[in-house]
Order: sequence, then structure tokens, then C-alpha cells
Amino acid sequence: MDLEKYNVFFDGKGAKYIQIYNLIKKLIFEKKILPNEKLPSIRKLSSFLGVNSITIVKAYELLESEGYIYKKSGSGSFVREQKNNYGKIKIENHSNVYRLDTGNPSSDMFPIKDFKDAINIALDEDSEDIFDYDEGNGVPNLKKAMVNYLSELGIKSSSDNLLIISGAQQGIDIVCKTLVDYSDVVFIEEPTYYGALGVLKSRNAKLVSIPMLNDGIDIGILKLKLERIRPKMLYVMPNFQNPTGISYSETKKKKLIELAEEYDFYILEDDFISDFKFQSNNNQTLKSYDIYDRVIYIKSFSKILMPGLRVGVLYIPPELVNRALLSKYSSDISTSTLIQKSLFYYMDRFEWKEHMKIVGDIYTEKFIFTKKYLKEKLDGKLKLIETAGGINFFLELRRGFFSSDFVNFILDKGVAVQPGSIYYDNDIDDRFFRINIARENIDRIKEAIDIISDNIDTFYEKFSEIHSLNNDKLK
Repeated sequence: MDLEKYNVFFDGKGAKYIQIYNLIKKLIFEKKILPNEKLPSIRKLSSFLGVNSITIVKAYELLESEGYIYKKSGSGSFVREQKNNYGKIKIENHSNVYRLDTGNPSSDMFPIKDFKDAINIALDEDSEDIFDYDEGNGVPNLKKAMVNYLSELGIKSSSDNLLIISGAQQGIDIVCKTLVDYSDVVFIEEPTYYGALGVLKSRNAKLVSIPMLNDGIDIGILKLKLERIRPKMLYVMPNFQNPTGISYSETKKKKLIELAEEYDFYILEDDFISDFKFQSNNNQTLKSYDIYDRVIYIKSFSKILMPGLRVGVLYIPPELVNRALLSKYSSDISTSTLIQKSLFYYMDRFEWKEHMKIVGDIYTEKFIFTKKYLKEKLDGKLKLIETAGGINFFLELRRGFFSSDFVNFILDKGVAVQPGSIYYDNDIDDRFFRINIARENIDRIKEAIDIISDNIDTFYEKFSEIHSLNNDKLK
């Protein structure tokens, strides 16, 4: 066995078993050790690294407790296959499926021609350095454009506080690398965006879930938790949250800022669609209320421009900027200069605001129709969380039924939806599922809801019988 890849250069910062744990986890993520591959024996690895065997035992026990490895009695420790918890539905064997599972917008909303022209302008006018790395924090003229763009969202900033990032997911990763160390406490909404859960778990944060109410996070429970636990950070999506679609009231937005200052923690605001008001009374960003500079703000363009661009902007408070730059550099050095300059020219020379108006009108029309039609067709059969906008609807099956059963059942009927379980920290089989209206047009959304409505009673009947049979077997 080649032990060299297991070599740890102990830096004196933290326990040795944690550093061994971190290296092996990294090897697993990077597929340098594969599922079911045997790890070095405790004796061999302790001898190779020059540490006590107890150090290796503690590292292996931690890896096992967090699901990265498993033990075979008398045989040793092996890598456990890591399941993709991103909720992707296997639809290869289903043709013409109604895609209510994906948040990627319909391609006919993309300003493809104008963006092609913006790329050509970038190639013509910046040909000498268009394929170079930037300094890591972003192309200056795009950052200036972002300062103006954020000001329209009520966010005061300077270029010095902004990083151009390769999408919101990278932004979450950069913030976590900057702030969150092993076993640090992070508060999250329940349910919350599964991509953020994945990043936080990869940092081995201790997650504390705070339930969502119809007007945002439960402030009462949040305050009770804060009396006993001091988090490094609270992760939130205050406007049209994913998956529930819930928006925070103005009162709650202001209260969160006050609590962050009082209890000395940062708030990470993940904003993907607050540009549009829908039917909401308040779609202001949380950051726009931030008088204490407690909010770190991520703005994604995946739902309002083109998801494949992988570009966004990150606001970082001054005291964290240098650390965030190092975290960004360790992720990908810099976001594509070609994409950055093309986005700048598109925003500067083309109909950016007109595009935003068109997208907002399309999403709003879809939202209003879907909300009304869901109530018309499924009232009494499914419970719908009340929302005032967004592109997500979170629906609840009757008690005793599970979303995992429903997702597979309705996929066989031609409709893809997402199970609610992926939006929770704990691996539960719940009765919620999410539909997303970004991709399909209104006619196809209507047809998909008709399919759900026509088959929901059959689902309840079928799985009621299955559950009854299973319960009989347990008696």
C-alpha cells in the first residue's frame, strides 16, 4: 500500500488526530481513495506518521462517526461510498418529463444574442489580458458596476468590499472557509438550501436548526438558542426562501440585525431573486437594514441571467476581506476574466434593465398562476405553505405519507419534483416536497399540476395499503 498520500505535515495548529481526519476526508472528496478501498492499518499509519496509535484510532473513530468510513471486524477500515445529497432525480428512462424539480430557468429567457455580442466586445477591446487571471477579487470595472447594482437593492458598498465569485455555491464555500473552523456552531433555517448544508457539513460545523414560520425564522426559538449557544454565523435566505418560498417580515429582518450585534455573530444572506417583488410587501434585502455591518451578502445571477455563467458577487465586511481573498484563491484563484468582462459589457451596453423587467414579469405571472391553480386543484389533498412570491412551492402530504414515496410515484406519471428531506440537516423521510416553476412554461406547469391532482388519491390509497401491510408484519 502506498502510504505517501497519507503523509500529514503537522502544523502545530490543533490536535494531530483532527489533521489526520481532515487529510483523509480530503482524499475521499478528491477521489484519491475510492469507495470500499481499505485504509492503512492503525499500526502502519501510526508508524508512518510517527504518532501514537491512539491518535489514529481517534481519527478513524471520527471519520466513522461522520459516515466517511466503515469497519469490518477483523479486516480493518474501509471508505464508505458518499451519496450525492443534492436531490437530483434520475429521469434517464422517462421522456418528456415535466421538470418541476430544477431551479434552472428556461433557456428562452436567456439573452443569448446580446451576451454573444458582449463576449465579442470583450474579445475585441480586452484581447491582451482577457485570458489572464485577475487579482482574485474581481475585474475592477465589473466591481464598479456591481457597486451601482447593489445600491439599487439598498446596499451601500465600495469595490474594496466586493469579491466576484464563481456562483453562489462558491460564495458560501468562501465564507465558510473564512469563518467556520472545525466544530464551530452555525445556525440555519429549517428547512434550508441543501447546497449550503453540504458546504457546512464539509467544514464539520455543528449545525443548529431554527424552524421557519410563515413570516421567517422563529425569533423566539432563535433567542432561546442564543442564550445558551453562541454561533459563528447564521445562514438565511430572507426573500422567497428555497425551498419554502417564505419571505421575512420587515420586523424580523430588523430584529435579526439587532440580535447579530447583541450576540456577536455574522449573518450570511443568500439572495437569488429579491430583485422582483412578486406580491410581497417587502422584498428588501436583509443587508439593506444592516447598520452594524454584520451581514455578509451573496448575490447570485443564476435565476435572473444564465446559470451556466457561474458568476455572482460577495459583500464582505472590511475585517474579513483579506481572509476571504485567501479562501477565494484556494478555491479557484480567480473567476473567469472572459466571463467577468463580458458580463460588464452586457450590463453596460445592452438592455440589462429591460431584461430584468422581462424576467420579473415572467416569474411573477408564473407564480400568480401556479399559486392559484395549486389551491384550485389540490386544496384538501395537499397543504401549501402560503407565500407572496418566488419560484418555489413547498407542499405537504397527509400525515403518515412520505415524500420519497411520492417523488418516485409521480415521476412514473411524468412529473419530476424534489423530496423535502434534502432540505433538512437530519436525514429524515418527511412528508414535504418542493416544486419549482423556473423552467417550465405556464401551460406545462398546468399540465403537471393536473397530473398530480389526477393521481394524488391513487397515491394515498396505494401507500396506505403498503403501510398497513408493513405494520401488520411488525405485529
